[in-house]
Amino acid sequence: MKVNKIIYWGTTGLLSAMLLMSAAMYIFKYSDVAGMFTAFGYPIYLIYPLAIAKFSAILVILTQKQSKIKEWAYSALFFEFILAFFAHFMVGDGEYLGAVIAIILLVVSYIFGNIHFKKETV
Repeated sequence: MKVNKIIYWGTTGLLSAMLLMSAAMYIFKYSDVAGMFTAFGYPIYLIYPLAIAKFSAILVILTQKQSKIKEWAYSALFFEFILAFFAHFMVGDGEYLGAVIAIILLVVSYIFGNIHFKKETV
C-alpha cells in the first residue's frame, strides 16, 4: 500500500537526517561532544567509532531491503538511543527528548519497513 511506503520513507528519512546530524556533530564539534561524554562518564575515545557506526547504520538502512545486517543496524541503533536517553536523563540535562524522538522514528521505520518490503517481495 502506498501509505505504508510513504510512512516508511518519511520516518526513515527523518531518522537518517537525525543520525547524520549527530554523527557530523561528533566529528566537527568534537570538543563539545567530549564535554558531554565526560559529563556522562563515558570515555571520549568512543566518539569517533560511534560517528562511524552512525554513518554505517544510515548506509545499511537506506540500501538494504531485507537482510540480517539491516536487522543488526536497527537493533544497534535501538540500544544506542536507549542508552542516550538514560545518559541524558541520569545527568539531568533535559536533552533526552531527541533520544525519545529517535526511538519513535526507529520503531515506526522498522515496522513499516517490514510491511513495505514483505509486500514488495510477495
